[in-house]
Amino acid sequence: MKAFGTLEVTDISNSNSIIPIEIPDQRPVGHDLLVQVKAVSVNPVDTKVRNARNGRTNGARIVGYDASGIVKAIGEKVTLFKPGDEIYYAGDITRKGTNADQHLVDERIVARKPKTLDFLTAAGMPLTSITAYEALFDRLPFRAQHHEENTGKRLLIINGAGGVGSIAVQLAKWAGLHVTVTASRPETVQWVKDLGADEVINHRNPFKDEFEKLPFDTVDAILCLNNTKAHWQNMDDVIKPQGHICSIVEIGEDINLDLIKSKSTTFSWESMFTRSAFETEDIIEQHKLLTKIAALLDSGVIKQTVTKKLTPLNAENLREAHKLIESGRMIGKVVVGEN
Repeated sequence: MKAFGTLEVTDISNSNSIIPIEIPDQRPVGHDLLVQVKAVSVNPVDTKVRNARNGRTNGARIVGYDASGIVKAIGEKVTLFKPGDEIYYAGDITRKGTNADQHLVDERIVARKPKTLDFLTAAGMPLTSITAYEALFDRLPFRAQHHEENTGKRLLIINGAGGVGSIAVQLAKWAGLHVTVTASRPETVQWVKDLGADEVINHRNPFKDEFEKLPFDTVDAILCLNNTKAHWQNMDDVIKPQGHICSIVEIGEDINLDLIKSKSTTFSWESMFTRSAFETEDIIEQHKLLTKIAALLDSGVIKQTVTKKLTPLNAENLREAHKLIESGRMIGKVVVGEN
């Protein structure tokens, strides 16, 4: 079976950074589905895992945490799917990635592919949708869908034009929130406005200065999708007393947690891999969540966020996708595969 991975941690411009690799055929057991992969997406986590260690890897490192495809075979405990079903999912960081002809995945983190999306486009939606949904409605104190408890609440999203931000803006508006988004380039400003942002501020400037241009000076919650440490003071400056901050970006070094004490601010992390990595009691929630996202996409309530498609699924196109992510200038999502 063919997969695409790396045997050597090296710069993505090196042709050895991602190469074709032969791995043993896979067989599903338990809750696993064997998936014929049609398309994948590349996310920042792919590049981080690919570069996780210097020097030689301990065996082939196969990344990839977004996929769409067709169920080929099922394990003995599977109840949600059958061979032939078209699905999409974000995978499990503790297992081999999706960059392969075939892939094993737990059915409980999988859903049927949106009917209105082809395989390429569908592959760009799972990881960002799960991350945004869990951050907004599991970590931050908001209710899913428009709800009276959300009325009048203000949310700040830092880096709204990236993959997660592009979905978070739409889900936040669907929930009835007032959404302020940060962006710094004309094209990213226009992108987040088109997604529904109420205001856009420049994250290259101090937030307290940017907020002086707005009719309010604090927000109820902040979703940080870029450089948690760099924005730590910015977030404290504009968070409402007893507000909530959620981040998906590692700090990587010491930070002054005391800074947010005076406002009794709640800080939390979001990692969409938690449920699958630890097989939590509520792991099935990701199946339910992706099923809901598919319905929202099919009904046009939210729109897909893929902006770059590379075909077919091969090492060269995966390297190109990684380059785009590592450039730090990607808007929306990049996908690799076939329709």
